[in-house]
Amino acid sequence: MVQYFKVQEQRFVPAMAPNEAFWIHLDNPNDEEIKQLIERFNLEEDYITDLQDADENSRMEYDGGAVLIILRVPLYYRHRSATIPFATAPLGIIAVQDKLITVSFFATEVLTQYLEGKHKPFNITQQSFLLQIALRTAIYFLKFLKEIIRRSNNIETELYQSMRNKEITRLLRLEKSLVYFSTSLQSNEIILERMQRSRWLNQDPDAEDMIEDVIIENRQAIEMTNVHSSILSSMMDAFASIISNNLNIRMKFLTSVSIVLMLPTLVASIWGMNVALPLQESKYAFLILMGISAVASTLVVLYFIHKNMF
Repeated sequence: MVQYFKVQEQRFVPAMAPNEAFWIHLDNPNDEEIKQLIERFNLEEDYITDLQDADENSRMEYDGGAVLIILRVPLYYRHRSATIPFATAPLGIIAVQDKLITVSFFATEVLTQYLEGKHKPFNITQQSFLLQIALRTAIYFLKFLKEIIRRSNNIETELYQSMRNKEITRLLRLEKSLVYFSTSLQSNEIILERMQRSRWLNQDPDAEDMIEDVIIENRQAIEMTNVHSSILSSMMDAFASIISNNLNIRMKFLTSVSIVLMLPTLVASIWGMNVALPLQESKYAFLILMGISAVASTLVVLYFIHKNMF
């Protein structure tokens, strides 16, 4: 799908005709839409097609009058069937002629407020809009990191009493998401620093201050990701030991119960033998044997309690 937006009172509003559009957004475009865009602006085909690869790295390229910037943006898979809850994907931004083109083949929330016209008014130029997108990218990384932290804390609470691997698996998925975040943020940092030195960006006098803010936000996200990745890794090791210890405690308890229950069975088995034994002629034999079994079991239980085996 292709969407066209023009600038009106420092906001984006839908454009009635493609020629009046300042911003062109391609959301999972088909082959025909890609072909039309390439022919219209005389772009390299790989500017668009490379973005179909979920593992495409961040980069910045110049080709004639076009500038391509690829940023890694965060994704949040809210449905439970997702293999991992958070991941990253490439977002292409192309500055060509007097227009800015964004291309995404993956569902990202970074551009949502601009597509819906709910963003704050700002002096819209190619450079400023690009930096706004980069800033929103860093902000969404931080937002999703907070959600990862919240989930890990909930899992931590469940793990204290758990003997299952389910919670460890959920932690593993969160740790995998953090690895994606860390790699993507570091890749974005390289591109942001390169942009900071580029002549194209410095054509906008306000860009110098804004790029500093974007880099700071991105570095904060990197540090936050690294810290929580380390914490999650330590948590997984610790809770794997806790689960193993919980299992040992249960096994110890069940073994103690088996020993206690074995004593009445032993007494009953001995006096059930087809040989002459004491008390066989007594009318109180059953009660005496039950009493012996109960006393023996009670003594064993008290011993186990004293030794902290129950």
